[in-house]
Amino acid sequence: MWVRNRAIVTTGLVLAIIASVGIYLVIRDVGDNIRLPIAGRSCTVRADGHVRLNAEQMANAATIAAIGIQRKMPERAVVVALATAFQESGLENLAGGDRDSIGLFQQRPSQGWGTPEQIRDPRYAANKFYAGLKKVRGWQEMRVTDAAQAVQRSAFPEAYEKWADESEVLTRALLGDATAAVACTVGRTPVMRGAAAAAALTQNLTLDWGLPEAVSPAELTGLTVPAADPRDGWRYAHWLVSHAHDHGVRRVLFADLEWTADRGTWSRVSDRERQDARVVAEVFDEA
Repeated sequence: MWVRNRAIVTTGLVLAIIASVGIYLVIRDVGDNIRLPIAGRSCTVRADGHVRLNAEQMANAATIAAIGIQRKMPERAVVVALATAFQESGLENLAGGDRDSIGLFQQRPSQGWGTPEQIRDPRYAANKFYAGLKKVRGWQEMRVTDAAQAVQRSAFPEAYEKWADESEVLTRALLGDATAAVACTVGRTPVMRGAAAAAALTQNLTLDWGLPEAVSPAELTGLTVPAADPRDGWRYAHWLVSHAHDHGVRRVLFADLEWTADRGTWSRVSDRERQDARVVAEVFDEA
């Protein structure tokens, strides 16, 4: 009996060692390409591929994309910007980092990027990144990682490339090249409600996209945004869903589809509710 137990223990140890060696070899060979699960996933983006993000990441990605278009940068620039923010901060507006690095792009006040307060503003940070990218000669023909590195001057110049695929998916969705491509689940305790939510939503949509024509209804229960064509409509609709958590958005309606916070998905609406020339957003009522 003792001999058999000893044999069983020995066999178990051997199997454990083999498993450990296998895990080591996978990590060694795959390295940075391993994708760890994102805690608190609440948004799914599908546009010839799929990406899953939490609410903060999704909102920041939407703002980065909108600022790129407001600056009249090509779609490729948005891909580079998103890949950079993925690598530098995980698309989170970090309060700190290596040395004095701050924010989405880990820009450094000591390197002339701006004050700490400025860099913590996602719009400011995105504008500064695009301004830097625009100065790089021939960036449009570069690999994503080379274009990003020309701006960032990172100690890990190849690191940005691993986010290229995710960034292309996000760009297609956030720039309106896909229909109903951004779907987020929002809890029943939104950050904002009522008139405050509607006012903030209108202000931030206008700032991100540069849309002075964005209109908030008189009763302040949401807003409407004129859409010149379907692509513009889906740009604004996806931005609104991306910012649903931090702005208390309850419903977004465009064309013959609606997204609701209750379901967290897009579904068909009746012809009576169909909206082809504008995007409509409603916020949660006052508690």
